Amino acid sequence: MQALRRRVFKSIFPVSSSSYTHSLGALRNFHLASKHSAGTPDKLLPLGFLVTPWSAVQNRGAKVLGTDVRPGNVIQRKDRIYQVLKAQHTQHGRGGATIQVELRDVDSGNKITERFRTDEAIEIFVEEKSFTFLYTEGDSVMLMEPKTFEQIEVDKDLFGKAAAYLKDEMKVNLQFYDGKPMSASVPTRVTCTVAEAQDPMKGITATPQYKKVLLDNGLLVLVPAFIRSGDQIVINTIEDTYITRAKE
Repeated sequence: MQALRRRVFKSIFPVSSSSYTHSLGALRNFHLASKHSAGTPDKLLPLGFLVTPWSAVQNRGAKVLGTDVRPGNVIQRKDRIYQVLKAQHTQHGRGGATIQVELRDVDSGNKITERFRTDEAIEIFVEEKSFTFLYTEGDSVMLMEPKTFEQIEVDKDLFGKAAAYLKDEMKVNLQFYDGKPMSASVPTRVTCTVAEAQDPMKGITATPQYKKVLLDNGLLVLVPAFIRSGDQIVINTIEDTYITRAKE
């Protein structure tokens, strides 16, 4: 089925992993040129209007607390632009909690480790767009812009462990910086089918019983004892945890 979908989409729609970035660059240059010649930035259309013709949420320069910094975010630190690779919450006794992050310099590629206070204001640069998942091919993921039907190809690694939840026609989000995809995300709640599970144990116990089951995407999760093979359940894709049994 995946192979058939690839042949059909490739024959109907153009595929380009670079045309999107090129078009963004051209629009951004146009905006800068207009700004230079007009000399009145307040009368110009927002940059996001020019470079985001698709459904998008633009939050360039937005500020979040240190505790809300996530992998994939692009932040400004010491006059440099970094991508957050890892973020870990740590507690230092009476010294208060901090967020230890691993950062990669967007320009040089150098990595550094920093600590943020949980209440520290961090400036992030995010341009988020919605796409429809088509299929995976090796280490690449093919996505389609739902309004123009233009396809783009991105690295599967952008999704991290969440790539396991990708399904046909799923709505996903890409986070961009300067037209380059930096990270990708799937919906927080996804319905999965239980591929393998032990039959429920007989008898009633005073405490809730849980067991591991194998999902149709290959992941193992803990679920209540009453879940059976073939059941559809709702999973929290951030924590890989069971939420509830899907409604029929």
